[in-house]
Amino acid sequence: MSEQDAEARLLQRIRAGERIESSDEMTEEYRRNVIHLMTMQADSELAGAFGYVPWIMKAPTIEEKHVVAQIVKDEVRHAHVMYGLLEDLGVDVAAHIARHDFTLRLDDAAADIGTRRVADDKRVNIFYYPIDRWADFVFFNFCMDRGAGHQLEDVRQGSYGPWARAIEGIFKEEKMHIRHGELWVQRLGADPVTRPEAQATLGKWYVRTMNIFGRPGSPRNALYRKYRLKLRDNDEVRQVFAREVMELAEAAGLKAPEWTPAWDRLPEEAQIPG
Repeated sequence: MSEQDAEARLLQRIRAGERIESSDEMTEEYRRNVIHLMTMQADSELAGAFGYVPWIMKAPTIEEKHVVAQIVKDEVRHAHVMYGLLEDLGVDVAAHIARHDFTLRLDDAAADIGTRRVADDKRVNIFYYPIDRWADFVFFNFCMDRGAGHQLEDVRQGSYGPWARAIEGIFKEEKMHIRHGELWVQRLGADPVTRPEAQATLGKWYVRTMNIFGRPGSPRNALYRKYRLKLRDNDEVRQVFAREVMELAEAAGLKAPEWTPAWDRLPEEAQIPG
């Protein structure tokens, strides 16, 4: 069968709602894009876990140390699942992990790297920022895990069966992480002593998260939607996320800041976090 015929057959199956279950059923382009997207998620899961590790020791109470330890465990499990899916598609995961330093963080917490990556792994660039204070941990969790959840919603209904099924378990755990962030946002926003720091920290992580969704109407996003690896335009997902954060922030006595997009600086594709 020619590559053109294989592509036509693949798209026919996807449009009929069938799922792709193995590399034997893929065209090279479909396989390349699935690997690219899953590597972004896997690298982000692992980098995220490593960034949380110090907060097992630094969290304010023994209960919170336990919660952070559980979140770290969950994120490492998610990375393990995702790298397993990549191995099934022939990726040399051991070599990939050995090539990259997933503990790498910016030295300057106030630095603004926009949408750039500062290394050649595929983590979402927000995972290069350090988490220096408990408020950072809370609002990173509140914003980033929520942003991840909205993007992974599409994967759950996507065309690659093994990934869609794996996301079901991952998604349940991510929802618990999101809820933990919500509870602490309410707590920090309700206390007049912690509210100013909470407001400033929300502003920082909200803007950074808004930048990860990619440009509206991008050709790369259109390609992913053609293969049903994504279901929505980048900006559609971003606006759902923004409305939700605004409502939750307001309920906690906080205000999400204005986000002014620099469209030419945004990545063409949304970056899939863990």
